[in-house]
Amino acid sequence: MTGEAGRVGIVGLGLIGGSLGLDLQARGWHVQGVVHRQSTRERALTRSLATAVSTDPASLSDCDLVILALPIPLLLNPDPALVAALPEQAVVTDVGSVKQPVLDAWKDRHPRFVASHPMAGTASAGVEAGLSDLFRGRPWIATPDAATDPTAVDVVRDLAVSLGSQWLTASAVQHDQAVALISHMPVIVSAALLSAVGGERDSAVRRLAMTLASSGFADTSRVGGGNPDLGVAMASSNRDAVMRGLAAYRWSLEQLEDAVLQENWSQLQVELERTRSLRPMFLSTSDDLSP
Repeated sequence: MTGEAGRVGIVGLGLIGGSLGLDLQARGWHVQGVVHRQSTRERALTRSLATAVSTDPASLSDCDLVILALPIPLLLNPDPALVAALPEQAVVTDVGSVKQPVLDAWKDRHPRFVASHPMAGTASAGVEAGLSDLFRGRPWIATPDAATDPTAVDVVRDLAVSLGSQWLTASAVQHDQAVALISHMPVIVSAALLSAVGGERDSAVRRLAMTLASSGFADTSRVGGGNPDLGVAMASSNRDAVMRGLAAYRWSLEQLEDAVLQENWSQLQVELERTRSLRPMFLSTSDDLSP
């Protein structure tokens, strides 16, 4: 791809796939969507998520680029009919939040596969979730290895940049360790918070807590109240990195707990000052990201 719009296939028209479909059509691409159910096809067409939508992977035959916007389990164990339908000359990429397992699963399935991950999303899911400009200002990271076709990487980079994303590359191992810390582990931590509060034995206190909960609790509990299938998929496909992150989190929590237990308020003050200074480093604007 040299900046000219062509034919792109998007397999899966949920939040990420549907948002890609909207943005790419707005930039002149012919978008061929592929979905599993006829009912999803009809709704995707009603929402104009793609130029055309089919339940048959063979409809991808004329595509220059195919984006696999599928759940992680379907990326790791793809439908043989889908793999067979992918044009050999097309660039194929994915949007999954783990990269080493996906790279391993696809390196022998298609010669121009590029493992990539746009770091964008909302709490919504499904065919109703797609929205325009989801990727603008957000990181889009690729994890090519030595066998990845560099011209295919260039195609995916051009796609990401055209959508306003900040392009990054890293090894798959680095990516998976980083997203375990800032995405996958927080799901488990947030779920534990919800479980602890929801498990309060004093029903009157629990009901009062539900009444008083506001934006702070909403912020810290949001990802723990998300799609359970996605949470399981992230943890199971990135288990080792998630476990390392949870071990580090447990140690940090124990330090804070010990300060409270020992009434060591000066130490707690030091820790909270340190974490306050850390937070802005993880909330950089897109302008702070270097390609």
